Amino acid sequence: MTAEPDLKRRPLDPAALAVLNLPMHDPRVRPLLDELAVEYDSRYGDRLGRGAAAEELNRYPAEEFAEPGGALLMIQENGESVAGGAFRQYDAGTAEFKRIWTHSAHRRRGLARLLLAELEALAARRGYQRVYLTTGPRQPEARHLYLSTGYEPQFDLHQDPETIGSLAFTKDLQAPR
Repeated sequence: MTAEPDLKRRPLDPAALAVLNLPMHDPRVRPLLDELAVEYDSRYGDRLGRGAAAEELNRYPAEEFAEPGGALLMIQENGESVAGGAFRQYDAGTAEFKRIWTHSAHRRRGLARLLLAELEALAARRGYQRVYLTTGPRQPEARHLYLSTGYEPQFDLHQDPETIGSLAFTKDLQAPR
């Protein structure tokens, strides 16, 4: 029996990566959304009830993530969907980032940072000046990612995240060059 390669330690090869702008119904999106639902249920099922994740993922119509106000980006590595995220219009100058996700077998490789940069650049090109996003209190990895990439917390960092609920962040975008 051969050991599976440790994907989490493998550095990113830019030549193997493709960033795709896809509609929500594209079949390449489904595996990540399915895994996201499982992850949400495992972290929040005791709090929100089993199956609540699928309900949350379907809360917004797919059209909200379509042009001109929205987008869904998928990062593929050698043809495999490994990370994705979307945005929709929050208000006239603000994009709301949603569904930011890295496949569990590909975490800790820099894909989420790459995805955030791609989402930010596209949102800025679409005329947004600011990003708004939320993450859950049981997602410390996401909280760290947003803090380490310049997002401003809209909550008290010293308060217990479980007592806050949804953790909101904002970031001003750079105008496209």
